[in-house]
Amino acid sequence: MDTINRSALVVKPAQLFLDWLHRVDPTSAHLTLDDLRLEPTIYLLPEWETNEEALEHLAELSDEIFEEQLNGWYRVPSVWPEKRDLNAFLQWFECSFHSMVIDVCDERLRHTDM
Repeated sequence: MDTINRSALVVKPAQLFLDWLHRVDPTSAHLTLDDLRLEPTIYLLPEWETNEEALEHLAELSDEIFEEQLNGWYRVPSVWPEKRDLNAFLQWFECSFHSMVIDVCDERLRHTDM
């Protein structure tokens, strides 16, 4: 096992996200917050020493992550919220930072573009 030079950010939709989804997509009416949180997305970030540093990394990427989360549930950018800065992100998503990332696989990491 090896530690890797990354930290992790776990992102789960919050109530504002669910409320938005219900408004824009009538087919989502049956979904609950628990449904949306079943398999959260994990993002690898640069290593950080303090919570402030972790938030700085998130601030740089919050718009991009916000868009990816929106696109994962409803692919119509015209109905996405206009304000997607860090403050909005923290209201729409529940996040947890993790400073230790351990690779338990023997295979080399592969990067693929999304």
